[in-house]
Amino acid sequence: MRLATWNVNSIGARLPRLLPWLEEVAPDVVALQETKCADAGFPHIELSALGYESAHAGDGRWNGVAVLSRLGLSEVSLVLDGHPEPRFASARCGPLQTLSVYVPNGRSLDDPHYAYKLAWLQSLRERLEQADPAVPLVVMGDMNIALRDEDVWDITAFRESTHVTAAERAALQSLLDWGLVDVQARPGKGEVPFTYWDYRAGMMHKNLGMRIDYVLATRAVQVRDAWVDREARKGKGASDHAPVVVDVDL
Repeated sequence: MRLATWNVNSIGARLPRLLPWLEEVAPDVVALQETKCADAGFPHIELSALGYESAHAGDGRWNGVAVLSRLGLSEVSLVLDGHPEPRFASARCGPLQTLSVYVPNGRSLDDPHYAYKLAWLQSLRERLEQADPAVPLVVMGDMNIALRDEDVWDITAFRESTHVTAAERAALQSLLDWGLVDVQARPGKGEVPFTYWDYRAGMMHKNLGMRIDYVLATRAVQVRDAWVDREARKGKGASDHAPVVVDVDL
């Protein structure tokens, strides 16, 4: 089974890139984030033509998440308790329980959005308590957290800012402590496999990126290979995130 997660940064803008990528890479289950699309405008028909059932939560603004599956789609839930923003989608895709998450950015340490980010992560942790860590389950998405110093291009550039604080890292670690494994993508040319590069100042070309997109899996999910598809981040009309692709056995 092949899994993938991708913050597409507007599915409307990225559909000409997404559809051929799905045909070429052929993931069985896909988690999308930041679709920036209302439910009525989500491309269910185009995805169905490629064999994907899809569940989407979006309000047409800057959030939005989806789960795509070629293995069937059931037990769909699009609400994280206490948080009305469309940042969470859960569905059973064949034998695999799949969660697509778009964790709030946090903005700055003195912004109310930072406290909201931590509260959202706590709610996600509580949601996991309803599941069984012994069964095949994945949490995939844009966590907006760099778990380790080496997951950002220069940790000194991030001091006193979000994404690298002890509280955020502890919240992500709490998800792992529940019974998830942080799936490590193979490095590209000896480099840390970053997943996000800002559009500005040639950050992609200089590889000044961050690893903030994750696949977290229970131990019932046996990982065979994992990589960041950097090619999908290149060229005209690309998202500022690259997909993470994981091959697994269940």
